[in-house]
This record gives sequence, C-alpha cells and structure tokens, in this order.
Amino acid sequence: MMKYRLGALVAAGVLAGGFATSASAADLGGNCCADLEERIAELEATTARKGNRKVSLTVSGWVGQQVTWWDDGSESNVYVTDLGSTLASHVMFTGQAQIMPGWTAGYVLHLEAIGSDSLTTSQDVADGPNAVLLSGSTATNGVSTLQSFWFIKSDQLGKVSVGKQSQASDNTAILVDGSGSLVPANWVPFDFFSFFVRRDNGALTNLAWAGAGVWGDVNGLPTNSVRYDSPTFGGFSVSASWGEDDFWDVAARYAGEWNSVKVSIAAAYSQTSDNHNTNAFFPAGNTLQPIDTGYFQIGAYAEHVPTGLFAYGAYGHLNYGGDHWGDARSNDTWYGKAGIRQRWNPLGHTVLYGEYEHIENRNGTAFTGPVTDTGGGVTFYDSSSARLWGVGVVQEIDAAAMSLWLKYRNIDASFSGVETNSETGFGTDNFNEVTAGALINF
Repeated sequence: MMKYRLGALVAAGVLAGGFATSASAADLGGNCCADLEERIAELEATTARKGNRKVSLTVSGWVGQQVTWWDDGSESNVYVTDLGSTLASHVMFTGQAQIMPGWTAGYVLHLEAIGSDSLTTSQDVADGPNAVLLSGSTATNGVSTLQSFWFIKSDQLGKVSVGKQSQASDNTAILVDGSGSLVPANWVPFDFFSFFVRRDNGALTNLAWAGAGVWGDVNGLPTNSVRYDSPTFGGFSVSASWGEDDFWDVAARYAGEWNSVKVSIAAAYSQTSDNHNTNAFFPAGNTLQPIDTGYFQIGAYAEHVPTGLFAYGAYGHLNYGGDHWGDARSNDTWYGKAGIRQRWNPLGHTVLYGEYEHIENRNGTAFTGPVTDTGGGVTFYDSSSARLWGVGVVQEIDAAAMSLWLKYRNIDASFSGVETNSETGFGTDNFNEVTAGALINF
C-alpha cells in the first residue's frame, strides 16, 4: 500500500525535488516514512471527497462575464458585468444513490456567485445588485443559494422534487433553443439594463417593472415548491409544480428529428393568486410573475443538421386578473431568431444569428407606477412598447468547454397615455450596445 501511495505522490510532483539525485534517494531512511505519512495526510485533507460511499457527488458549473459598451442617446459608457441572475457564475453539487432497481434518490445544491448583476445594472448603477435577493429589498452581491432540493425518481413513474428549485414553466420557451446562442441572445434582456431608457427630454424612464412580465420569462427565479417531471415517451414529457403562496404551473415538451431536421417545442401555463405580501413588484415567497396573473408561453426550434441552418421563435402572454388589478389588461412578447451553426474551424462550431423582439405592455397605471419627469411632477403611462433587433457571432471552443460571443443590439421604446403634464405620450432615444463575453464550463 505504501508503494502505491508513494507512486501517487511522485506523479503529483510532490516529491520531485526529493529524488533529484541518487544521493537523495540513498538518504531515504530513518523517519522518512513518518514524514511521508504526514505529507500524505496534508494532501488528502485538501481534496474534495464524498460524505459517504452510497451517494455520488459531482461538482460542476460555469463562470461567465461580459464587457458591454452602451449608448442611450445621452450618455455612453463601458461596463463589466456578470450574465444576470440565474445565468451568472455558478457551482453545482449534485448526486444520487440507487434505492432499488429502477428507483433513485438524489439532491441538488446550486450556488450562484454575482459580482455585478446585469439585470439590475442601469446607466446610473454600474454594478447591479443580485436580483435573486430583491424581494428582501436589501440586495447585495455575493454568493447565494439558487437551488437546494432533494428528489426521488422512478424510471417508470417519473421524478418528484421538493425544495428551492425552478418551476416547471421556468424558461420553458427558452430552453428549446439548441443553436448555441441561447446565452447571448434570448427574449430576456440580460445585458441591456432592462429597466431604463432615455426619454427625448434627457430623463431616464422606467420601462416598467413588468420588464419581467413583458420581456419573456416571468418565472425567472427559483421558488420553494414541489415539482413533478414525467419520463419521456416518444420524445414527449410533461411537468407540473406548486409553490407557496400560491403558485402552480404545467408544462409540456417534445424533442425529435425528422429527415435530418431537429425539432424541439415546449409550452407552459402558470398561475399566481393573491398573497399576504404588500410588495406587488417582488412578492416574497413567490415568483417574479405578478400576483393574480396567468402566463402562457411557447417556444419552438428547428435545425437542418447537414447545413446548420436554424430558426427559433417564442411567444408569451401575461394576463392580469380583475380581482387584484381592477382594470384587467395584458402583456405580449414575440421573439424570433435565425442563423447558421457550422464547424468552419478546428476550435468548434461557429454560430451566426440575427434576432428580433417586439413587446406590448398594456398593464396600466395601477401596476407600472410613476416615472420621474425632468419638468417636475410625476407621470403615469397606460402602455408601452419596445422593439429589439440584433446580430451576433458565437465561437465554441470544444477543448475548453467554452463559448465566446460578440453581438450588437438596438432597442427602441415608446410610451402612450400619460395622464399628467398635459402629455399624450412620449418617445425615447434608441439604446445601442456592443457586448463581448465568454462562458467556460467545468
């Protein structure tokens, strides 16, 4: 046994200097073994190990950062940010153990490390706080628990998970995107300071917190919930979850390939009801989806494998209930992306894409709240709309499990129905950005 342990140390280079000469080798004796045992114990103390031999342990994750130049028509600057909550740098501990043939139990502990959250960065905030903590109104950057849950899985019956986790409808329309450009280009604006644009008069105006309800996915943050995922039959699977206080959703997915064309499609519906929290913007214990609303989303992806040509589209509809809002309205999001994915160099696949998004926010003054007007007073608006278009390139580096990207985006927003200051609406300056970023997996 000592022979094998010595061999391991030599292979690690720990004893490389000790065997530089034959004289050194001849000096091995006396208390050498005791010294080696002490050094081995020190080395073993620094290694990651499982708590027991029955449950597996896998450590994985990624680190992602990006540099963004932006110009809102009045000001320009360059910021360095993370990729936004739920996409920022992560480390995940996962494992499972077999209970009996066909049955397993497992766990997921998912930690997120944020230095500057792009979701809460703005022209006036260079380092955005961690959006995961916004419901507590004392948000700070740092390491937080994104997911922590256990599960029991049957090969025939499916999986039940309990704890802090993504809902069944979380990112349903996004995750079907198999182009390799999902991180830099999806319908949630992770990188363009999604809350604020510059008005024609130079004032910053809030695009409405409903950015979470307008810009795609409204279930962006994991919640304490119970979730069920079915096995996959013929490419089809279904999921459902329930969370406090009160939230429920259902989702269905399909993935397959016909005549060299890969196809993925997914749809989901989620519903929230009133709760005891007075903060309607970030209802604690709930999702980012506003209370007393229903949200439907669907996404589809198709790729011709031989040519690498692909197309992706998504639609989301957020409907406000009359019980809480009084004046029931709705928000709609349309998103499309198309391009080509090909291996043109030995590093890995290259992805070229173009994207377009259109949003309509009709949720009314009761929800959108005030925006500051430089002429004094407070303004309200009944509706807003925004259009986003962009182009980009992604280069995958297979040897390093890494992706690099460079992209351009342009955002144009407008508002209507202002009730004060004798205005009937106003426009904004276009927001332009150029972003270069990278993500490396481990």
